[in-house]
Amino acid sequence: MAKRAKAAKGAGPKPGRMLWLQGLACGALVTMATPTALLVFVLLAPTMLVWFLDTAPGKPTLRPVAMLGLGTTAYPLLELWRLGHTLSAAIDLVLDPAVLVLAWAAQSAGWLLVELLPLLIAVGMQIAATARAARLQALRRRYEEDWDFPPRDAGPPAA
Repeated sequence: MAKRAKAAKGAGPKPGRMLWLQGLACGALVTMATPTALLVFVLLAPTMLVWFLDTAPGKPTLRPVAMLGLGTTAYPLLELWRLGHTLSAAIDLVLDPAVLVLAWAAQSAGWLLVELLPLLIAVGMQIAATARAARLQALRRRYEEDWDFPPRDAGPPAA
């Protein structure tokens, strides 16, 4: 039984091995596709920052920021490849304020949503609970009047 638990525990890939493979892939990308690496690195800088700073289990902030970042990086990458995949084209795209602002603003919006949505949901639930409590109290008062019950806060009936 203990051997099965050990075998199941060690069945997945080791974190060190995956980190090594990610470093190898990143090195190959920088070496073989420098313009693409430059463009991706600059446009996804907020995503990389969130990747290092998000300490929550599962990195819930990283997902929306990365998705919005990847979405806004796709068109500049296509434009880079259309322009011939040169380093000068990559630098021109990186220095274009519209490209940079769009990519970073989208990622910032993703971060803002992750931070504000729980608060907005809690406020909405509180408003809904308060409204429901008011409706129930009004219904209770109506029942007390219909059935001639003394109001609840009137105290015990006089003997």
